[in-house]
Amino acid sequence: MKNRKKVVSILAGIMAAIMLLTLVMSLLPTTARAASSGEIRKQINQLKKEKQEIQNKIKEVQDQYKENENEIADIIARKSVIDQEIQLLSTQVTNINEQISSFNLLIADKQDELDNAETRYQQMSEENKVRVRTMEEEGELSYWEVLFKANSFSDLLDRLNMVEEIAAADERHLQEMAEAAQAVEVAQDELESEKADLEATKEELNATQAEMDDKRKEADDLIQELLLKADDLEALELEFQKQDEDFLEQIKTMELAYTAAQQAEWAAAQATATTAASSGGNGSSGGSSGGSSGGSSSGGGSGGWVWPCSARSITSPFGYRTAPTSGASSYHQGVDIDGNTGDAVWAAKAGTVIVASYSGSAGNYVKIDHHDGFSSIYMHLNSYCVSSGTIVNAGQTIGTMGATGVATGDHLHFGIMYNGVYVNPLAYIS
Repeated sequence: MKNRKKVVSILAGIMAAIMLLTLVMSLLPTTARAASSGEIRKQINQLKKEKQEIQNKIKEVQDQYKENENEIADIIARKSVIDQEIQLLSTQVTNINEQISSFNLLIADKQDELDNAETRYQQMSEENKVRVRTMEEEGELSYWEVLFKANSFSDLLDRLNMVEEIAAADERHLQEMAEAAQAVEVAQDELESEKADLEATKEELNATQAEMDDKRKEADDLIQELLLKADDLEALELEFQKQDEDFLEQIKTMELAYTAAQQAEWAAAQATATTAASSGGNGSSGGSSGGSSGGSSSGGGSGGWVWPCSARSITSPFGYRTAPTSGASSYHQGVDIDGNTGDAVWAAKAGTVIVASYSGSAGNYVKIDHHDGFSSIYMHLNSYCVSSGTIVNAGQTIGTMGATGVATGDHLHFGIMYNGVYVNPLAYIS
């Protein structure tokens, strides 16, 4: 009777706790309150997946930004070349302007020569015209006139010398006039050539100036392209970072809902286990009666622990040992229980499965959180029949014994941790 009153008292306390948790759950969003911890965990995993996708996009943008930085370096290098070309073109323009100035001086000089030649030619023409008019006015002077009008022999010689001098003078005047005309023609040809060179130089200057303008425009376009691309990448990264922060906030909210749901389910499971105990049954339902029987016959230790399998023989105790095989630990953080492949393995205490997976050393393994600072681990399983988030009772089957991972034979490695530190399981389970 006393035991029954004690059980009723415990049930009343548990029901009060459930009512309190229900009140807390009512304050949470409707979706979180209605969903189980498993459903909430799926939502959290989906949010984490979407958050990871956003982080991948952020990484892609950062990679693009890195590529853009490389493009910046290339553009800067190209800009440097353009600047050098512009400087070279400016130097060429300066040289061309100097050449134009020189051409102008040469043209002026040639024009002076042309003017002098024309002036000289005009003077000689006038002199020749004057002489001819004089001869016409005074009468034609001929050899016969010189011979027959001579008064004496000496007068004859004088007249002959005068005729020769007139002839020579005429010849010189004609030669000088021809040379003057030729000088004028040469000066004109040179002037035309210099003008042609000047026009070609002007065309070259215009082409060089156009090329310089194109280079400058190309540099400006590259700079604008660089600035626009940098702005776009920065804006895109900021947007993705905002989305990432939003997902983080959603995950935090869902984690709170998950914790509340898990606590409510844990309290409900404890209430169910207590009800079963009050009816006088020590085993668990659902195909794990063999496990419960084994745990009961072992004389389970304090805190609700039961033996995790039907086998009893411990082949490797807790603590320092000689590693049985390569890859095994020399400090054994649990106990090895001998058995056969396929033997049932059950939870040593009620709790929530937090890991059901495979690793190279542990093989198939299950880890259970008991919500009181304790957790237990079951390694080298042939298989497991629970998943992360499953609520289990003490004695409930979680898998079968095997030799997966680093193992020398069929056995169960069973470990208990308190606040994350491995302790000797035999201190809790006799």
